[in-house]
Amino acid sequence: MRVLGIESSCDETAVAVVEDGRVVRSNAVASQVPIHARYGGVVPELASRNHVVDILPTLEAALERAGVRMEEVDGVAVTAGPGLVGSLLVGLEAAKALAWAFDLPLVGVNHIEAHLMSPLLEYDGPSGISGTPEGAFVGLIVSGGHTHLYEVQGVGRYRLLGATRDDAAGEAFDKVAKMLGLPYPGGVYIDAAAKAGRRDAVRFPRPMLHSDDYAFSFSGIKTSVLTHLQRSGAARPEGEALADVCASFQEAVVDVLIAKAFRAAQELGLRDVVIAGGVSANSRLRERALEVATSQGRRVHIPPLWLCTDNAAMIAGLGAHYLRALPAGSRFEGFALNASSSLPMGALPPTCAS
Repeated sequence: MRVLGIESSCDETAVAVVEDGRVVRSNAVASQVPIHARYGGVVPELASRNHVVDILPTLEAALERAGVRMEEVDGVAVTAGPGLVGSLLVGLEAAKALAWAFDLPLVGVNHIEAHLMSPLLEYDGPSGISGTPEGAFVGLIVSGGHTHLYEVQGVGRYRLLGATRDDAAGEAFDKVAKMLGLPYPGGVYIDAAAKAGRRDAVRFPRPMLHSDDYAFSFSGIKTSVLTHLQRSGAARPEGEALADVCASFQEAVVDVLIAKAFRAAQELGLRDVVIAGGVSANSRLRERALEVATSQGRRVHIPPLWLCTDNAAMIAGLGAHYLRALPAGSRFEGFALNASSSLPMGALPPTCAS
């Protein structure tokens, strides 16, 4: 089964071709980072307009790299949510048009669920950490908009263990970077600057580290960074001072994420931990996850960097699992499929086929 995946939930226009739900044949991405960098964050209206510009060239690139034509595709999967509604609609309408024109089944996919299952993909090139999980696992999703911890029993079988009560981890990274005068996207620049800093230079709090649940909170760490800058009199630290703040802040966030994820694995008796989403590209998070997994005799699974950020390969891969559940010979009946800014986890996504 060849599935064409389309992802446009935020500011990345992505199209991919995946075979049999696992083998990535192509993954084309058009990034809007240079467009939004001047504003220090994603501007929804600009994002949706640029998706319109990028969607067809990205589709053509994905098909060419995979060496297939649309007539050789067996189904279409598209991100239906969560995300920016204007952005989602561009990918969604493109997917509907393709499915209708080529008489193909169409399935809507949950963006967060796709991140969670992304370690199941196979691909050429640089690998992630520790390969593919086997059986049930604890899944930590960390991105600019989400910090969620799940117990995963299989595709479509999820139990939410905990989530952030305020800022997501990635949001905290971006906001702290803005305080420090670093460019967008902030997480990348904090990670780079932290490599030269001392992780214990500033003692930032670890909110909810020892709470008896799996909830997170990152607004307090962000506020602590602002307070530190005000007290130090250095609104825009440079050199060693900047590196120390970045390293100390990053360590505080990583400590909480790692502690919660691996405590959940221990208490649930699960060997495997998956960490995915944009923040899973953070080098310190990857390093600490591997250290703790090794010390506990567990296995941690983190996708390669290109699968951590928004991409269509994970959409096509997960979409294949849901397309297989449709009746044989299903065809497009997807005009009712719509975008949802808060598409829930845990149930089959909106399928649109006869």
